[in-house]
Amino acid sequence: MNIFVSNLTFKVTDDDLKSLFEEFGAVKSAKVITDKYFGRSRGFGFVEMDDEIEAKKAISELNQGTYDGKQIFVAVAKPKTESGERKSFNTERRSFRK
Repeated sequence: MNIFVSNLTFKVTDDDLKSLFEEFGAVKSAKVITDKYFGRSRGFGFVEMDDEIEAKKAISELNQGTYDGKQIFVAVAKPKTESGERKSFNTERRSFRK
């Protein structure tokens, strides 16, 4: 199961993220996403866990908890589309022009 983690402080590393989730089970991978030009954290990352039960427990326990002094948000990651963008579950388009 792929897990999305947001609102991370800029000093959180891949290893920090992995350690946080290892409290709930085996972590296949943990990656903090960085800016491709500056190499600085973008404040979010992804964790991959093979065991769905452990992953769901981690999501439940960590979502809206505090890590490194900030409230983090943890959820199941949305799958990528072919263009590389994340799918939106709200496909309805709204126009606010008059």
